[in-house]
Amino acid sequence: MRWVMILTYFAVTMVTLVLMSIYILGVLRENLQNNESAQLFAKANMISDTIAPYFENPASFDGDMQTRQILAGTSIRGVAVNQSCTVIYDSNEQSSLTGKVLMRDIINTAMSGEQAQSITKSEEGKTVMAVAVPIMSSGKALGAVYLNETVDNIDNTVSYVQMNMLLFSAMISILVGMLSLGISYVITSPIDDFIKVAKEISKGNYKMRLEVHGHNELSEMAEAMNLMSDELENIDETHKKFISDVSHELKTPLATIKLICDSIVDTKEPDIEMIREFLSDLSNEVDRLTRIVERLLTLTKIGSQEETAALMPVDFNVMLNAVISRLAPNAEAKHIMLYGDFDAQTIAPILIDYDKMWEAVYNITDNAIKYTPENGSVRMELHSDGNEIAVAVADSGPGIPEEERDRIFERFYRLDDSRARETGGTGLGLAIAKEAVLLHGGRITVTTSEMGGSLFTIYIPCRRAEGADIVH
Repeated sequence: MRWVMILTYFAVTMVTLVLMSIYILGVLRENLQNNESAQLFAKANMISDTIAPYFENPASFDGDMQTRQILAGTSIRGVAVNQSCTVIYDSNEQSSLTGKVLMRDIINTAMSGEQAQSITKSEEGKTVMAVAVPIMSSGKALGAVYLNETVDNIDNTVSYVQMNMLLFSAMISILVGMLSLGISYVITSPIDDFIKVAKEISKGNYKMRLEVHGHNELSEMAEAMNLMSDELENIDETHKKFISDVSHELKTPLATIKLICDSIVDTKEPDIEMIREFLSDLSNEVDRLTRIVERLLTLTKIGSQEETAALMPVDFNVMLNAVISRLAPNAEAKHIMLYGDFDAQTIAPILIDYDKMWEAVYNITDNAIKYTPENGSVRMELHSDGNEIAVAVADSGPGIPEEERDRIFERFYRLDDSRARETGGTGLGLAIAKEAVLLHGGRITVTTSEMGGSLFTIYIPCRRAEGADIVH
């Protein structure tokens, strides 16, 4: 890329210099020729005015002295012709054309009463400029004055300027080449670093970072790549932790199953009651494995970028009562009072994914029942301010330490592993609940309830649909 930039700068500079040189040399040549032409026309008109009286009687022409005075000190050749283009005066005595017919296009033009000029090359290769003006008398052209001279000085001047411009262009090209090399190094060096870091990231080395210098587009790119590396590193660490957690969670029931199977195999003539007890334990462990796999699939599906909420109008009062009815046997088994404090609420149905939101509320309430001691209480509340619906689940359990509240939504995270295994928990319920709430553009908070336990609050934006069928 560096050489591409250098060659690009060099090419642009050269094209600019060439076009500028062509323009300057063209303008210079044109101005010099115009100046020379103006001088020739001035002298030709002076001669025409001077000798016009003599052309009224060509036989008595005597304008030689005045013509010589006008052309004195120049290399201009002056010729005067009559109406028949016969030369009656020629300032060049050595090769005089006097008495001869001189035919030139510009002379013919001058005979029609107009001035004319031409630039031609002589046989010797010299540039010759010629002008012709009419000799007028009483509004009639009696003849013409024809002047010519070599203008090699114009070519010499243009050539001199051209040579100097070539030298100037060469110096500019060298300077531009040096500057291009320096600029390309400044620009491409960070890009080389980008490529190096990108290659390392592609190999799985997410700890690579770029140094950020200044405040320009390259520094913004470096910051963006560093942020990307941070995100990839976090994802990689989460992925590794997830695999480790899954392995650990699956290892325990599998080890238990292996132990039960070995015990059955190693026991000689086991009685039927022992076999039934072993098979019951085996079934419990298989159920636990099934719950872990099913919840992993649910969490993966909800957390995927392709997953979208299947929105439908839902009456929250009805949905929360359904959750309470489903979990009532679990609460009764521990003599826990499970109740809803929202019967008096009149909240219009809003658009949500019923299954996912039901799962979120169910998981949070189920956790509250599991971790609330016997004879405790679990209360569910429903509120709305018109912009959001808030579902609160409070319990009288031991509560959650403030420093642990950010971690409880991590996959497989448990405050008490032994208690979780006793209750059959997988450590995925709260993670699934959080993903479901985020899918709806909501949020979930954890504080201390007035009953001394935990207070989980789900906030969901109110999106209403008129005329749709309501899910009860």
